[in-house]
Amino acid sequence: MSVLVKYGFEDLIANSTLRNLVPEGLRIKWMRQEKPALQYSRYERLRMAAEELGPTFVKLCQILSNRPDIVPEGLLREFEKLQDRVPPFSSEEAITIVEMETGMPLEDLFEYFNEIPLASASIGQVHRAKLKNGPEVVVKVQRPTVKDTVERDLQLLQEIVKRSDRYLKKQGVLNAQDIVDVFERSMSKELDYTNEARNLSRFRELYKGYDNFYIPKAFREFSTEKVLIIEFISGCKFTDKKQIKEWGLSVKDIVENGLNIYLKQIFEYGVFHADPHPGNILVRPDGTICLLDFGMVGQLSKKDKHAFAMVFVSMAKEDARGMAVNMKKLAVEDNIKDMRAFEADLQELIDDYATLSVDEGSIADLTNELQKIMLNYQMYMPAGVFLVFRAMAILEGIGKIMYPQLKTYDHIKPYGMKILQEQWQPANVWDEVQYRAEQVTSFMTSFPVELREILQQASRGKINFTIEHQGYGYLLKKLDSLTNRLTMTLIISALIIGSSITATVKFPERFMSTETGLPYISLTGFWIAGILFVVVLYATIRRRFYK
Repeated sequence: MSVLVKYGFEDLIANSTLRNLVPEGLRIKWMRQEKPALQYSRYERLRMAAEELGPTFVKLCQILSNRPDIVPEGLLREFEKLQDRVPPFSSEEAITIVEMETGMPLEDLFEYFNEIPLASASIGQVHRAKLKNGPEVVVKVQRPTVKDTVERDLQLLQEIVKRSDRYLKKQGVLNAQDIVDVFERSMSKELDYTNEARNLSRFRELYKGYDNFYIPKAFREFSTEKVLIIEFISGCKFTDKKQIKEWGLSVKDIVENGLNIYLKQIFEYGVFHADPHPGNILVRPDGTICLLDFGMVGQLSKKDKHAFAMVFVSMAKEDARGMAVNMKKLAVEDNIKDMRAFEADLQELIDDYATLSVDEGSIADLTNELQKIMLNYQMYMPAGVFLVFRAMAILEGIGKIMYPQLKTYDHIKPYGMKILQEQWQPANVWDEVQYRAEQVTSFMTSFPVELREILQQASRGKINFTIEHQGYGYLLKKLDSLTNRLTMTLIISALIIGSSITATVKFPERFMSTETGLPYISLTGFWIAGILFVVVLYATIRRRFYK
């Protein structure tokens, strides 16, 4: 709570039951980098608060940076600045964890183990080593107390969302509980290194016949929930143009090969590496591209893959209606009240990009405009869609830095047409017919039963309706506040009137004040009334000041 108050989010606390947890003493001025926190923009303060709250909140914001259907654009830009960098923990602790998890002494498992980590993050750190009679490897070791920290932070997040859900809905965050639930599942997977080991094995199986693409092997026999041992890969970063040229490789071929590898993952397999930043893509001297870090993997179902492809195919045909229909198919839920207005917005987008040359157009710009439309119509999309957008935008950005003449559209078009053809293959058509038939059969079977139950309950007078009033929360809160003040006012009035009446009564000398000439009972009543008046006055002024 102190961090939220520090960065000026009193409104979140004041408009939810979180206010009950904050003492008044925390309402003081706070500084950040020798500048008052409130002089930063609201979005900057949100990022700063996440940084100070710790790794779990940083991870949540990094995941939200891939969800423009949930988060406004300005906040996305701030969340993208977050860095998951923390100091390494001691090598002694890392060695102890490796030995406990593998059940083997370090000298029996490795020929050597470099105690200085190659990299360190909030979840764990990476050491270089060499297996006994085996290849060189990297060893990912989870931080000793990170699981307890994350579980505690997740409980805190659940409590914050529970207490501030009504306020967050007013701010446009309609599914805060769903966001936290999805994040909790994501963190549970990330805390279990066996998930990444399975992802590596899955991708190795998919690409086992490829000569120009390589995925490191996970040694699953030595890997556990807290330790992951992976084959060490040497090479240069994908963006190291100088080294690529020194090896006598074509930068154009490397860039186009890298782009095609990702497009194949997305449009053919429907499962893809979701974090393609330069540090996770290496190039070997022979031109082979290697992918690292499979902790984040995106996935599109066959249905979503077809709808996603048809959005771009419809756009290429300048068919706004087809584009609208497929975007609705792709959405889990939406708030499109006027389909014609939605189609008009998409037509405007098509008109803007249809006139651009390939060199002027950009996948990143196009996806940004699409994301704005999705946000405006509150279209809640599968998470995989935005991971695709993010991956394609990153790849195009890297590709155009390396090879400015890169024409991303030319590489995407064949995959779109291929999926369009795939959709009408007999096997897929038959699957769709079976699915529709099952839906109709299920409806025809369940409808008579459900109708009979409704009629039976109606005949017994047992039909219940649940009515939820929307937008009355603030009014009820105001009425509650006014009732409390009115009650206090009546008590104060009663004390003053009662004390005034008792002041006219003659009491024995021992019950009278010699200084005022009033009975002690009257003085006590006046004092209590005065204190209550000051409390009510302070509460009224404070509420207006912080409104």
